[in-house]
Amino acid sequence: MKKTFILISIAIITIVAVCFLVKYMKMDRFMFAWALNFLLMLCTLTFTQALNSQFTSSYYDEKKWEQRGKIYEQLGINFFRKLLVWTGWEKLNKKSNPIAKTPEALINLHYQTKKNELGHVMIFFIVLGFNVFVAFKFGILKSLWLLILNVLLNLYPIFLQRYNRPRIERVINLSRRRPVSIP
Repeated sequence: MKKTFILISIAIITIVAVCFLVKYMKMDRFMFAWALNFLLMLCTLTFTQALNSQFTSSYYDEKKWEQRGKIYEQLGINFFRKLLVWTGWEKLNKKSNPIAKTPEALINLHYQTKKNELGHVMIFFIVLGFNVFVAFKFGILKSLWLLILNVLLNLYPIFLQRYNRPRIERVINLSRRRPVSIP
């Protein structure tokens, strides 16, 4: 009951914050698109932390159409990864979440990919709704910032989580098969 109350409260606070954003910023501007994405990132991070789910849905499993990540490579995921390094995001992320090479750390990283993907999927669809609204109300050109930032800040991070998770799973499985040597 307490968890449900917290999750509903986070959703209500998010709606109120987005309403303030809509009221005080012009929806057809870059700053609105930027502020909306980062506001939603903060809110979904809080939501997924409070959700504390195991994320066992088959949605998170690698699909046959993903071709072991080849589809993401064709869509430019390696360029996006380089972009994260170039902007300093990768360094900042590793500094706040260092990755140890233990099986427990890899399992946690695997879990984090699911949690991060859920957050980005939620944001993607919310921003997509705003994108469609702004396109109809102000024109397609005025909605381009929402589209561009949604692709860069949400769609490609979803691709990245889906690209990395099977690789992490393979490393976890390899580490489980390796015999433990006792000195």
